[in-house]
Amino acid sequence: PAHTLSPQEHGLDFQRLLDASAYKETYRQDMIRWGEEKRRADPGFFCRTAVEGAAQPVWVSGAGCGGHGGRGAAADAAWVQVVSDTRRLSDVEWFRDVYGDTVQTVRVVAAEETRKRRNWVFVAGVDDAESECGLDQGVAFDWVIANDGDELSLDRQLETLLQSVRGRL
Repeated sequence: PAHTLSPQEHGLDFQRLLDASAYKETYRQDMIRWGEEKRRADPGFFCRTAVEGAAQPVWVSGAGCGGHGGRGAAADAAWVQVVSDTRRLSDVEWFRDVYGDTVQTVRVVAAEETRKRRNWVFVAGVDDAESECGLDQGVAFDWVIANDGDELSLDRQLETLLQSVRGRL
């Protein structure tokens, strides 16, 4: 939700900015600069936008809910909002300040070799900018999920995370 604002303001194709194309790379540094300007003016801008822009909560089934999501399950289920792609310590701090102990932070990691197999190429000035590595230090993540291509391992890690979330509801 938050990222859709910049493309709209600048006449860019939002869908093309989501893939790993040359189109995205052409505008990436400008998008980073735009985001930094917004953050300087209002540090909570993107966090509020992410929360306000959520079309619906993610339903986590309670006992007796039968796995059905949606508003009809509200009596039997609680909801969580998943905000992906926070980029800075100030983002994490904003969510913790607003939502307190209910916030669970999850970091997904992949080895550099895995990332290269997925066609990632380091770009100086972009991949070492705060927008890409602002959470590499200073955050004690509640969960660290390894995504190195082992689907069974990934599934086990995600199931453990989901069980924990359900247990907190």
